[in-house]
Amino acid sequence: MATKRRIAFVGSECYPFVKTGGLGDVMYALPRALVTRDCEVRVILPLYACIPAKYKEKLEYKGSFMMDQTSDGRNFYVGIMELEMDGVIYDFIDNREFFDWGNPYTGLWEDIPKYCFFAKASLAILNYLDWAPDVIHCHDWQGSLVPLYKRTKFWNSPVGKAKTVLTIHNLRFQGICSIEHLKYWSGLRDDLFDYPVLKHNEDEANMFKGGLAFADRITTVSETYAQEIQTPAFGEGLDAHLRYHSPRLKGIVNGIDVEQWDPAKDALLATPYDVENAVERKKENKRALQEKLGLTQDDRKMVIGLISRLTDQKGLDLVDAIFPQLIDGNTQVAVLGTGDPRYESAFRWFEGQYKGDVCAYISYNEVLAHAIYAGADAFLVPSLFEPCGLTQLIAMRYGTAPIVRETGGLKDTVQPFRGDLKEGNGFTFDRYDANLLLEAVNQAKTVFFTDRGAWDEMVRRNMRKDVSWEQSAEKYLSLYDEVIK
Repeated sequence: MATKRRIAFVGSECYPFVKTGGLGDVMYALPRALVTRDCEVRVILPLYACIPAKYKEKLEYKGSFMMDQTSDGRNFYVGIMELEMDGVIYDFIDNREFFDWGNPYTGLWEDIPKYCFFAKASLAILNYLDWAPDVIHCHDWQGSLVPLYKRTKFWNSPVGKAKTVLTIHNLRFQGICSIEHLKYWSGLRDDLFDYPVLKHNEDEANMFKGGLAFADRITTVSETYAQEIQTPAFGEGLDAHLRYHSPRLKGIVNGIDVEQWDPAKDALLATPYDVENAVERKKENKRALQEKLGLTQDDRKMVIGLISRLTDQKGLDLVDAIFPQLIDGNTQVAVLGTGDPRYESAFRWFEGQYKGDVCAYISYNEVLAHAIYAGADAFLVPSLFEPCGLTQLIAMRYGTAPIVRETGGLKDTVQPFRGDLKEGNGFTFDRYDANLLLEAVNQAKTVFFTDRGAWDEMVRRNMRKDVSWEQSAEKYLSLYDEVIK
């Protein structure tokens, strides 16, 4: 009988315990998909104070020890609290000095020591628990020191035999600080603070850069983003570093949890639906959405949804520039999200200006998010860059046509609509230009209002599209097998 692969995940957040973005979704969904493929999986997380009490109450104490951390030999407490859910073991590292504040992040200066400790403690607890993984899959800059610690501090221990995979979810955040600050809190030897590894410039060190140099494999969350980050435009200063390490770099697009996001079983919807009755029942959800948001109830209007962090990265300057042209008497817009005050103010102003056709809900509301995915006809994701993106996948799962810019995972997951060929999932534009976004929106409107048969077929096609973790999990398994060999 073949031995099960052992995979350890190391990351700073994981749904449902703590989540600020797509990383939390991946740390939840991918381990669950791997467990169904005959893997043993542990997920290692900080025991943040902000984790809900209902999960903390279920944690079981597994042991503790003291660990040296800093360059001057200071020791810190490492506690291990454990929980099993759906076949996945979650090990939480307990240290109140590091993790009792923040939500979960604070400022970079304070977070550097926190994640130096977390990376080293993650390896230490695997040895303590006598659980030697085949692969340690670490995520973003917060987990990026794991490959360095493994090959320096832990090379002659059971965990030192594991291979490491480091996934880039968003290269914009790299864990950059003064060399002295990182030297002290990491306790890593001086020769690692040179340009090939941790050195960012004459004064600063870069945690992500060091991890990328030492990881056995590097992945990112879409094939296109893997190519984009090797260019100056998207490389965030690490494009040359990534080109050098490109033989170890691979893009694997994310999926979504299709049990969590299932319009046929979604209790948060006014009317659940499946691919067979979607066309009619989406109209019922549209009316419910219009009523909930104070929009004019009218089946004939096109509703465009936007659920996003309200930041420049998400392309909201383009939306701001064309917004008055979106509202033509036949179109409504529903915005859900928080972020940059200038965008919050702009969308509130548009709501006041176009009462009955625009709602700006400047907050996050899970119930309303589900209602928008189900009740909208189209969904805007015009990002400046988008490593993968999950909202366009959820929108397609709910039969809502995405309007996206051809970048990163948006390009990989949304095929442009071609009515003549009866193919495509949505409407796309290439260059980052407000007029091109407006053209894509107008193309969507034209199909919606003049060729409803083609639109309805696209709704059904999108709902049949496989946006689950099935294909992605298989690709990760192949990668793990490749690196283990």
